[in-house]
Amino acid sequence: MEFFFISTLNGVIYGLLLFMVSAGLSLIFGMMGVLNFAHASFYMLGAYLAYALSSVFGFWGGILLAPILVGLLGMVIERGLLRKVHAHGHAHELLLTFGLAMIIAETIKLFFGDFPVNYQIPTELRFSAFTVYGTNYPFYRLFIGFVAVMMFIGLWLLLSRTRIGIVVRAAERLPAMAEALGHNIPVVFMGVFGAGAALAGLAGAVAGAFYPTNPNMAAELGVIVFVVVVVGGLGSLKGSLVASLLIGLFSSFAVGLDWSLAQLFGLFGLGEWAQSVGGLMTLELSSVSGTIPFALMLIVLLVRPAGLMGERN
Repeated sequence: MEFFFISTLNGVIYGLLLFMVSAGLSLIFGMMGVLNFAHASFYMLGAYLAYALSSVFGFWGGILLAPILVGLLGMVIERGLLRKVHAHGHAHELLLTFGLAMIIAETIKLFFGDFPVNYQIPTELRFSAFTVYGTNYPFYRLFIGFVAVMMFIGLWLLLSRTRIGIVVRAAERLPAMAEALGHNIPVVFMGVFGAGAALAGLAGAVAGAFYPTNPNMAAELGVIVFVVVVVGGLGSLKGSLVASLLIGLFSSFAVGLDWSLAQLFGLFGLGEWAQSVGGLMTLELSSVSGTIPFALMLIVLLVRPAGLMGERN
């Protein structure tokens, strides 16, 4: 029971962190159709900016200012670079954002070095939220989850209940009509890209104090974020949330289980077949936990190519 409760809680929090990072990417693709390979770099940049700013403005000042700066950088990138290649298709966008990711990573190494920085949780937040089965659960983990839930509620209300959301959705579905009604579509897209970058920056600013802030953090999370968006459905905010939670829970349980793949197949009545195959079936789940998100993506794409909540063409 202890393993189930702690693994579930850890999986939900990790899934909510994935959603915080993937929400901006889902927003950008859903509204603009841009596959931003540098999105996880905005997450890393948010963590490093929050660390640098916290020494001047304090922890909360760093968390507030870092996403704003990352969002402004995103707007500059969209206006000065992405807008020029958008008409040439996804390949050019991917190449451009891949180059941006490399530049951001090398710039961070230039200023902060190749090693993790000492970005820490403030003393007032460094306490246990509760004790269960003799385990003290950090409050800051719950704080990360709370910020992610507030982010989802805020985005949903913004897109579905405000005039800004109406304009953004109109620019997504019927840009020519929206422009004919007097809306500046390039400015709308620039704002959407900046907002998506700011969301990733907020995720980095909040999570960077708990997880290691290092030059490899974008690479560690970048591919998983794309998996989340694909599994949830390209452009679907609710799909990203569901996919993030699924991947977080599966990964959390897989890391803690000492079952072999043969034992797992045994739950579906295929234990004897798995034992006869041998080889990979003798591996423990914990040793292949990193492949679980990709296996989930493969299964979802085979069953529902548009993703869990994506729109079919």
